[in-house]
Amino acid sequence: MKPRDQPAAPPAAADPSPAGQTYQPANPEPDENIQHSLFGEILDWMLAPLLLLWPMSIAITYLVAKSIANQPFDHALEDSVTVLAQQVVDTDGKVVSRLPGSARDILRADDVDNVYFQITGPRAEYVDGDRDLPAPTEEERERAFGPSVRFRNDSMRGTPVRVAYSYVNLRLVAARGDEPRLALVQVAETLDKRAQLANEIIKGVILPQFIILPIVLALVWLALARGLSPLAQLQERIRARRPDDLSPIDSRQVPEEISPLVGSLNDMLGRLSHTIDMQKRFIADAAHQMKTPLAGMRMQSELALRQRSPDEIHHSLIQLAKSSESATRLVNQLLALARAENQPQAGLAFETVELAALARATLLDWVQASFVQQIDLGFEQPDGSVEIAGNAMMLRELLSNLIDNALRYTPAGGSVTVRVRRDGIDPVLEVEDTGPGIAPAERERVFERFYRILGSGAAGSGLGLAIVREIGHQHDAQVEVFNNPRSGSGMLKKSPGSLFRVTFPTLDAPDDDAD
Repeated sequence: MKPRDQPAAPPAAADPSPAGQTYQPANPEPDENIQHSLFGEILDWMLAPLLLLWPMSIAITYLVAKSIANQPFDHALEDSVTVLAQQVVDTDGKVVSRLPGSARDILRADDVDNVYFQITGPRAEYVDGDRDLPAPTEEERERAFGPSVRFRNDSMRGTPVRVAYSYVNLRLVAARGDEPRLALVQVAETLDKRAQLANEIIKGVILPQFIILPIVLALVWLALARGLSPLAQLQERIRARRPDDLSPIDSRQVPEEISPLVGSLNDMLGRLSHTIDMQKRFIADAAHQMKTPLAGMRMQSELALRQRSPDEIHHSLIQLAKSSESATRLVNQLLALARAENQPQAGLAFETVELAALARATLLDWVQASFVQQIDLGFEQPDGSVEIAGNAMMLRELLSNLIDNALRYTPAGGSVTVRVRRDGIDPVLEVEDTGPGIAPAERERVFERFYRILGSGAAGSGLGLAIVREIGHQHDAQVEVFNNPRSGSGMLKKSPGSLFRVTFPTLDAPDDDAD
């Protein structure tokens, strides 16, 4: 806090932010997240070139109009120069103009422009006309030699003028080697009539464009709205569907340009329909499978409530615990299967997994169960490292279900072996047992959900191998079932046993050349 004897600070504006923090404006939304209008995009790309080309069209029209306006007036100037040139003669070595006064008046008679003329002799001496009319430059003089009339743009008394000029040869019969005597005849006029004519031409071209341009814009707008109307119709057809209608959209009712979009949408609808059907079937199967353990638990609990003997109550509670264990295992397997089916390969966090180490760690979780069931649970590991790309948690779930399945179907005194090896370069995970085995006709069906072989006598839900297949599929692994080649000897001659083999793709070796 400030000491009280210090001068008070000038009042400051209230800071609405917490703790007096400076207000920070929200970051603008990235451009890729802004929704764009297809109608607006097409309209922009059509109108932007039009609006850019229109001023260019006006400029070009103006230049063309000036060129058109110059032609008739240039012809009139050329006629005037020709008439004046005919009035220039050489009398006793002196250049003389025979232009009468009435002709001068006619030459200068113009209600709009000022007309000037000038006649000079071979040595640029003044002969007749306006003295201050500019003479041609040296370059223009060299190009103008001859009887033809030339034109140039110049200024007279600060006003732009159009000048027609020609050189007249005063020596009609020149001796060999004599230089010609050339008189210069010029006629100039201001540019007012030319500007008026050019403006009239421009008005005649531009004014209709001002009328046509809004009509063109309206027609473009209507054409775009009409062209995009099938999208609105498609939207209405989709919106009018029932929530459970996932049937494909008829691509024949849409324009060819959006047929690929409709095809992709139909593919997505097909996948969604398949997923929903799987979920419905899963829920129906799960509900059906849950009835048995729940009914058993209810029956045992009701029986325990009616009994009076402690031994009978204890027996009922044991049965209730078994039913609860069965229900718990079923729920856990249902959750594991749902997690495996709803976690596509792209969503799994794959990493490099050492398969032998993962198998050994998973095997330790089942040692106690094997002791209880009096089954020899063994592990065979390779000499070197066997690495794969996968999700460690899902791989442990796969192997746990294989070991659980083997222990359930292997009789007491039998054996279950987990093996990690390489088949060539491919990593292989095997679980073999000395149980009753699986007939070839049943080997595909055992991977179906809730399917159990009749007469097996083992407790289970029929979900373990379905989980194995789903996780194997997500890891691009091949799951196969064979008879156990090491079974069928000694006391187990009638037990062919089973061998579950999971072959994983080879882990891509790092590229040594990549830096």
